[in-house]
Amino acid sequence: MDTSAFALCMDNKLPIMVFNFLEKGNAKKAVLGELIGTIVK
Repeated sequence: MDTSAFALCMDNKLPIMVFNFLEKGNAKKAVLGELIGTIVK
């Protein structure tokens, strides 16, 4: 994610989930709403 995308998310109060995308199953867990990684608000 670049700084412009990060700024847009912050300006529009959209949370960002930061997690290890390379770990098998993490993308599915994120989509299913499991709390993995860190939420930036």
